[in-house]
Amino acid sequence: MISIGDKELTINDIYSALFEGQDIKLSEKALKKIDENHSFLVKFSGGKLIYGINTGFGPMAQYKIADKDIRQLQYNLIRSHCSGAGHLLSAMDVKSLMLARITSLMKGYSGINRELVLLLKDLINKGITPCIYEHGGVGASGDLVQLAHLALTLIGEGEVLYGGKILDTAAVFKKEKIRPARIHKREGIAVLNGTSAMTGIGVINLIYARKLLNWSVVFSTIINELVEAFDDHFSPELNAVKQHGGQQKIAGAMFQLVAKSRLIRKRTDHLYKSGNIEVDIVREKVQEYYSLRCVPQILGPIYDTIEYAEKVVMNEVNSVNDNPVIDSANKNVFHGGNFHGDYVALEMDKLKIAVTKLTMLSERQLNFLLNDKLNQKLSPFVNLGRLGFNFGAQGLQFTATSTTAECQTLSTPSYIHSIPNNNDNQDIVSMGANAALITRKVVENAYEVLAIQAITIIQAVDGLACAQRLSPFSHKIYKELRKLCPKFVEDRPLYKNIKEVIEYLKKEKISVV
Repeated sequence: MISIGDKELTINDIYSALFEGQDIKLSEKALKKIDENHSFLVKFSGGKLIYGINTGFGPMAQYKIADKDIRQLQYNLIRSHCSGAGHLLSAMDVKSLMLARITSLMKGYSGINRELVLLLKDLINKGITPCIYEHGGVGASGDLVQLAHLALTLIGEGEVLYGGKILDTAAVFKKEKIRPARIHKREGIAVLNGTSAMTGIGVINLIYARKLLNWSVVFSTIINELVEAFDDHFSPELNAVKQHGGQQKIAGAMFQLVAKSRLIRKRTDHLYKSGNIEVDIVREKVQEYYSLRCVPQILGPIYDTIEYAEKVVMNEVNSVNDNPVIDSANKNVFHGGNFHGDYVALEMDKLKIAVTKLTMLSERQLNFLLNDKLNQKLSPFVNLGRLGFNFGAQGLQFTATSTTAECQTLSTPSYIHSIPNNNDNQDIVSMGANAALITRKVVENAYEVLAIQAITIIQAVDGLACAQRLSPFSHKIYKELRKLCPKFVEDRPLYKNIKEVIEYLKKEKISVV
């Protein structure tokens, strides 16, 4: 089981919970801190004005709330902010959101009663996910609208996704003998004020983006094998003199992957022989096109971007990101803006741009394989049938090109699109949830393009009849992909094969870099 509260949650922990079905448990030490924090707030708040306890919210914080109404205030906050629209977030997105929220609450700075996190734990482990909509939060007081829908479920209202169906929360709670959370002091605002929607979605984006990077390294390497490229452009010696860790990681991975390839050549065996300097035109290609030769320089920054984004997003997962912060150790309540989502928003925009560039590389490599005038080795469109009568992979390119173009359009940053709202109380906002959701679309698009690239690569392997000369790893990938998409000579619809390859790329465990 994954323990929450006694250590920093890692992206591997979240992966285990989301993709491997690992349950979570709560640290008893952290639960005791929650109890102490809650007791402190109950005592400390007497006779004081504390935002979100006995005041209104946002620009209405100037209005004092009577003691008899403070519980109802929290219910009013939750219900009034359940105004989401658009598509529902996936069950996986919501589970990731819930993991991020419970991790933050378990830090013991939110003044909540422990029954709230115990209920969250049960919902996560039982596979009960609140119905939360994509559109709503602006990512400044956190993901207010998305998290309001989570809070609505916690008080036993609204709808949940359970057993693949959308059902009333009250009915599911009754079936599972679950008691809704009660409001004590600030359980409503403690759930709503936070960055857990953008963060939860962001974690999944990072998991899938890292896998995309690994596939891009693999496919780039196989294409270098197909054209019988020289190995020096990903050699340790060449890349060691460029001071970027990501570039060196990518080059090192490629160098290892081709170690036993019988296709990759050494420049010293060919172009460094004295006979070449006696001719006016060299028949062998001296250097490959940039989409093949500059892979370490192109994918290196993407590697570094993913590494840094993962650090930032996991810092956010493990942070206290509501307001105010209840600090029982220092006997005080601190007001501020820890719910502001700029850190995650900026990293999602950077990740989006990086994945778009990865997609562009894939599309250019695909174009290289399909254009016989460029590769000078394959038939047009890797056509294994009759030219003019059959069309090979010609139809595939249209989808890859249009999808890449959409990624480019979507890559405009959300982070800089602040629009003041909330009576100008929220006068500069992060748009973090938007950033994470648009990045999700770019990531999904990238899988489509890479799936088409993969199908074209295995067609090219057959067109060159070189499967047995590939490196052992490349040959293994070739065989796996061929199970999903058999060789096509006569024309046939390929949309189902694309879908199968996408699922394979997303599910297969791969780690070459």
